[in-house]
Order: sequence, then C-alpha cells, then structure tokens
Amino acid sequence: MGEHWLISGANRGIGLELSRLLLARGDHVTSSVRNDKARTGLLAKLAPQNAQADMLVFDTRDEEAIRAAARTVSKPIDVLVANAGAYGPKRQSTLDMDFDGALDLFSVNALGPLRVAQAFLPFLLRATSPRIVFVSSVLGSMALEGSFNIAYRAAKAALNKIVQGLAEDLKADGVTVIALHPGWVRTDMGGPDAPLSVEESAAGIIETIDALTIAATGNFLDYLGETVAW
Repeated sequence: MGEHWLISGANRGIGLELSRLLLARGDHVTSSVRNDKARTGLLAKLAPQNAQADMLVFDTRDEEAIRAAARTVSKPIDVLVANAGAYGPKRQSTLDMDFDGALDLFSVNALGPLRVAQAFLPFLLRATSPRIVFVSSVLGSMALEGSFNIAYRAAKAALNKIVQGLAEDLKADGVTVIALHPGWVRTDMGGPDAPLSVEESAAGIIETIDALTIAATGNFLDYLGETVAW
C-alpha cells in the first residue's frame, strides 16, 4: 500500500484524474465531493478501482460538515490536496461586481481550503512526511497584470497569502505547505481552448508532490515543479 491522499473536489476534472492515477499505482485515496449525487457519480467513474477509495461528503463552505467528515477518518494522511474550487459569478469586474457572488467565491476558494486543512491537520501530523497542497492559479499572482475575472483572481491571491502563513505556522511540525498552479487545463473551468489535458496536468502534479520536502514549504509552484512568482 502506498501513501494516503485526501483530495477535495474529486468528482471531475483534475481531482478526478488525480484519484484515478493514484489508485492505479496503489495509493490509498480519500476523495471528497459536495453531495450524495456527486458521490454516486464518482464511484461510477472510479470503477472498478472504487473499492480502494474512501468517499467523504462535504461542502467546503460548511465547517461543521467538514469536521464531521474528519471524525470518520482513522488513518494518517500523507498528502492533502485542496482542489475544490469555483470560478465565481458572471459579473466580476471592478466596474460591475456581483458582491454577494464574490463573497461566496472567497468562502469557497480562499477559506474553503483552510477549513479543510484545519479539520484534517491532526491526521497529517501523524504522517512521516506530511504535505498540504492548495490548488491555486497563476491568475492569483500579484506579478500578473490584468483585470478580467477579478473576483476569482483576488480569491486565489488571498489563498496564496494563506498558504504563506500556514507554511510558517506548520514548519516546526515538519508539514510542507505549498500553493500549486495546475496549468491551463481543458476542464469545465479551463474550457476547450486550454493547452493542457487533464492527464498531463494530473501526472505532473503527482510527480511534483512526490518530490516535495520541507525545503519547499511556503513556495508557489506549477504542475511541473517550477516556481511561480507570487
């Protein structure tokens, strides 16, 4: 048996492909989805490997549900991939903002990963080489100019700052914490014009995570392990 991975938002796209690849190589995978319908769909998508996978159901906006799910876990967690996210409201420019939608997006994309990390941290602290990977985006880089989809960009920038803080707080415990840009990927969010396939991105992400050590904590990397400017 390989390592134990917890992947949030695993019912489609990158999360689904990560689960498939990890199960295929013999790792133990705990996948989270938002509701029971998504859970049923994921079980079907992972068949026949689904017997090796555990499923958790929670919305990353719901701290109580996340902590309830965490109480059902017993094994140490080697790797947490906080992948669940959203692109946000249609109106999200600096000149025309859906403020309620933007606040909800911040709850999902910036605070959601931290809720998950806090709830499952006790299981990571029991692992030999614990790693927390927050799936971010180069669009959250302060070095990248532009204004389109500003709520999404700002939420990812906020997530990046949380990564820096959490990495500092957990360094003494030997927990490696990074932000990771998966590339522009052909998913429901990335769209059909994206240059990367889900398979390419997921394979690169796994290779990058496998190579992580505490020396990398607090970094912003892409799916190939290259440094991304904050």
